[in-house]
Amino acid sequence: MNKPQSLYIGLMSGTSLDGIDAVLAKIEASGESCLLDSVSAPFGPELRKALVDLQSPGPNEIHRENQTGNALAVAYADAVKQLLTQAKLSPADISAIGAHGQTIRHQADLAHHLAYTHQTLNPALLAELTGIDVIADFRSRDLAAGGHGAPLVPAFHAQQFATDKNIAVLNLGGIANLTLLPKDGEVKGFDCGPGNMLMDAWIADQQGHAFDENGTWASQGKVNQALLSRMLTDSFFSKAPPKSTGRDDFHLEWLHKQIGSDNINAEDVQATLLQLTADSSLQALEGYAPQTQTLVVCGGGARNIALLDLFNARAEDLFKNSLEIVTSDALGIDPQLVEGLAFAWLAWAHKEKRPANLPAVTGAKGPRILGACYPA
Repeated sequence: MNKPQSLYIGLMSGTSLDGIDAVLAKIEASGESCLLDSVSAPFGPELRKALVDLQSPGPNEIHRENQTGNALAVAYADAVKQLLTQAKLSPADISAIGAHGQTIRHQADLAHHLAYTHQTLNPALLAELTGIDVIADFRSRDLAAGGHGAPLVPAFHAQQFATDKNIAVLNLGGIANLTLLPKDGEVKGFDCGPGNMLMDAWIADQQGHAFDENGTWASQGKVNQALLSRMLTDSFFSKAPPKSTGRDDFHLEWLHKQIGSDNINAEDVQATLLQLTADSSLQALEGYAPQTQTLVVCGGGARNIALLDLFNARAEDLFKNSLEIVTSDALGIDPQLVEGLAFAWLAWAHKEKRPANLPAVTGAKGPRILGACYPA
């Protein structure tokens, strides 16, 4: 019999490839989650390079991927140990770790039984290093049931954020995804396009920076409307949900193809990518949930001041001042830690044998218990 409340750790390293968020959560028997503590650790340069290299086909991939999965497990374990020390807890205090791993392929649109998603990680090694049960590989079960395996956070968003208002949650990680929480209706959600990923890739390519802090560089440019229009004609944006995406679809080579032979200032490209993230997200919200009253923004993009300002400006045009935009700070959760908290919750759902996918979101044939357990 599980305790009325339990402690779980969520580990998230997202599409932005910026590092690890380790979150300590207290989860009630009802599923309500409370964030107790956290640690954020950037990837070391060697690990980050290895993960970036695995995003594209290359030589000796099986060996390199397994070595990288081991290195990621070691980095995850270090973050867990730091978190436990900070919280003055021992491994015995933790019910389980929910570990997402690092997505290196996401091919959910292939024919059923050929579709797959792959997050690199050695969860057995992580369990060995931490002495804590590890729940990992959350996406595969949903794909096996005909779903996209993504997004998985809407079930957590519904548990944590649903109110008596029409709310939507926008996670601005490397990819942007929406969760629609109507006050009376079915929870829905889908990936809506690139979040920070293209902006990060472009500034890294042009200036050698990992990201555009506060959108400062983008603010120095002007939107190139022709480029924006070309990017928005990508077939992904016109697809009806359920749908998911990732680096397989949106990457630096895709961007160079969109730019083509046009002579566009680098800062104008960055400004246009900022606009792409705002327009694709808000147009998706307007198309599928025009009644939304509050949009809760989370993920690393919530810290991009220029992006949030643009969201507010575009929302005035599209929603005629009827849409309130807040970050998850307003609901008591640091935007950077929402996904880590979600994977702690997904580990709890696995332990409780509670289905955690939403078929209306992923397209799966039915509810499924997600993840595989690697006992300590």
